[in-house]
Amino acid sequence: MADEHGGFEDIRENVDGHPMVNLVRYALRYWPRLLTGVTAAVVTRFMRLVPALVVAAAIDRVVIGGADPGLLTDAGLLPAGEIAGDAARLALLERLVVIAAIAYTVRSVTRFLSRYLLQSTAQKVQRDLRNDAYDHLQHLSMDFFTNHQTGGMLSILNSDVNRLEQFLNTEFRQFIRVVATVTGIAIILWTYSPKLAAIALVPVPIIGLASAKFLTWIEPRYKSIRETVARLNARLENNIGGVDVIKSFDRYAFESDRVARQSEQYHDEKVGALRLRRAFFASLRLTTGVVFVLLLYVGGRDIILGNPGALTTGSFALFFLYLRRLYSPMRRVGRSANKYQQAKSSAERVFGLLGQEPTVADPPDPYEPERIEGRIEFDDVTFAYDDRTPILRNVSLSIAEGETIGLVGETGAGKSTLTQLVPRFYDVDSGEVRVDGVDVRSYARQRLRDDIAIVGQSPYLFSGTAAENIAYGDRETLMALREGSDVPDSVIEAARAAEADRFIQELPEGYRTEIGERGVKLSGGQRQRLAIARAILNDPAIIILDEATSDVDTETEELIQESLSRLIADRTALVIAHRLSTIQESDRIVVMDDGEIRERGDHATLLAEGGTYADLWSAQSERDAAVIDD
Repeated sequence: MADEHGGFEDIRENVDGHPMVNLVRYALRYWPRLLTGVTAAVVTRFMRLVPALVVAAAIDRVVIGGADPGLLTDAGLLPAGEIAGDAARLALLERLVVIAAIAYTVRSVTRFLSRYLLQSTAQKVQRDLRNDAYDHLQHLSMDFFTNHQTGGMLSILNSDVNRLEQFLNTEFRQFIRVVATVTGIAIILWTYSPKLAAIALVPVPIIGLASAKFLTWIEPRYKSIRETVARLNARLENNIGGVDVIKSFDRYAFESDRVARQSEQYHDEKVGALRLRRAFFASLRLTTGVVFVLLLYVGGRDIILGNPGALTTGSFALFFLYLRRLYSPMRRVGRSANKYQQAKSSAERVFGLLGQEPTVADPPDPYEPERIEGRIEFDDVTFAYDDRTPILRNVSLSIAEGETIGLVGETGAGKSTLTQLVPRFYDVDSGEVRVDGVDVRSYARQRLRDDIAIVGQSPYLFSGTAAENIAYGDRETLMALREGSDVPDSVIEAARAAEADRFIQELPEGYRTEIGERGVKLSGGQRQRLAIARAILNDPAIIILDEATSDVDTETEELIQESLSRLIADRTALVIAHRLSTIQESDRIVVMDDGEIRERGDHATLLAEGGTYADLWSAQSERDAAVIDD
């Protein structure tokens, strides 16, 4: 069940396992490039440590001329023993230059490899996650879309997926950097002076524990922030989509106040999280400052007093060169902790969505007939959305193949809900809906829907050409258009049957004209006729017309009625109508009220009975007559 704001807090419960482990599984699909990238990143980190070793060796052996070996000598890269004479010092310096040059070259190559391979892997994971999440979302049941806001869905597909890509792209590399750098420096420092290394490494577990504690502080805040920004996005999208209503009713102040309240909540939560984060970083800097002072005093004192195990000048400099490299990535741990928690919150939503199961699903062995004839039966059907009051109560109705049924009733009577049960957008609570004598729950959903076309009051048109929107009714025709073929004859024939060909030909580029988002460049009647052409091309066995002519003028209605007559010819049709004149020729008319069927019969029979339908007809006739007189 969605939260009261239509958000996505509920889907977090659908995550199977740890969300970040699921993210890693996606990355492991590309394990060869991932492994190569990680290896290259580790080598890069180790190569970054070599120049400091070169500097220490240059100070001790080239500048001072000492015989202290150091790691490079122990590794066999430099000769042992005291260096005497300028020629020997120059030769040693040249060797150090070569070592540094090789280190920088290797570092450049491995840095390129690591960044390219790890970042491209992150891009592939982003692509896979978005494709999988979108595909899964498309297959969820209608109740999911009813209970969750569009803005939240877009936030998951865009913001959350992008955040996971950014985490893999940056924070994963930072994790490698921290592990490789701290490990390498710890080994080197311990080799030179266990006592000073212990001082330098003491903050490492402290920072780790502090970061773990910081995660517990910040976790609930970032969860709340994600939900707040999703609700804010949904509010902004609703307001922008309904700008005409806001303008018509002059509700600028009301909507501005609603946006301001949610924006203020987002601001307060972000500032609270920012306060914690800044305090955490300040404590890290204080800790590293204390260690610097201790190293300076203890190491310097040993050198001055000549204590056993005192560092050489170059080694002492080496400690401070590494100290910055040691704590720079460690301080980054706090920021990575923030990013980790944000990514975890996003992963919970993404994988929660992927774990959401459709409430309407195909049976184990679905029924897939070669042909659907179009007989429909509602057998004692009761239905309610969620746990609310039933919309339909004990509805029974048999419709023969090719029969046209007009559905009449006040708003909320259950007409649209009844038609949505035929393509099985929802499942009944009790009773059965049968097509050709088979319960719709036994069908493969898509096979059933392939033979059902729906034309609503405000049909949805996609951003694209007029031809593409008509071709949407037939899969093969749509694919052919996408590949750049000429407009198929079947599209033109469907447009002619829908009385749409003439106005399409008058468009700037005819059938190739871009009609804009939701068909915004077309009039209401033109959009309706495109939708009818799309349904005609689909050639379904069952047609559902939901107030298909209620949003157009009388002249346009007459044109649409002609195209609708062609559409429903020889097909089973359920026609919901506000204007009773559009359904008076129906084979039967069904009058619904409060989720029940009150009357049924043809136009003449219902008028003769003098019931609800007769009253509605009389009232509409009087209104139409008054309009004509005016």
